[in-house]
Amino acid sequence: MVNARDVPSDRLIGALATRVRELPQVKEPDWARYVKTGSHAERPPADSAWWYTRAASVLRKLYLHGPVGLSDLERAYGGSKALAYFPKHHRDAAGSPIRKVLAQLEQAELVTKTPKGRILTPKGRAMLDKASSEIFATISGADKSLARYG
Repeated sequence: MVNARDVPSDRLIGALATRVRELPQVKEPDWARYVKTGSHAERPPADSAWWYTRAASVLRKLYLHGPVGLSDLERAYGGSKALAYFPKHHRDAAGSPIRKVLAQLEQAELVTKTPKGRILTPKGRAMLDKASSEIFATISGADKSLARYG
């Protein structure tokens, strides 16, 4: 059985982003076009569909590392910020977009909250497994030596 660990992350996140976009519960807020993703970022994201990409990335992180709390996700999506001539320092990502994404994924019944953090529901896990198996099928179709692993 193929899972999210067996396929390239960029292809999996791209495939999940298109699936998440089709969910009626996950909608990009009006302010998402103008907001920065954290104090480390100088500008808003250049990708107009960054909301769905972030939602897909959160799903993948929950699959691989769950249960995960909000502060863990803020740390993971943060980055370095240059402070004049001092060494760069890490800054956490903004919490509001991550909270809103998690809330929308909870409404779509893909994520649930536990005392230790958020985890994927069986519906969410099945969504990632199905996307992973489809991606692996296309990869193994191009490279016949990978077919025995699927």
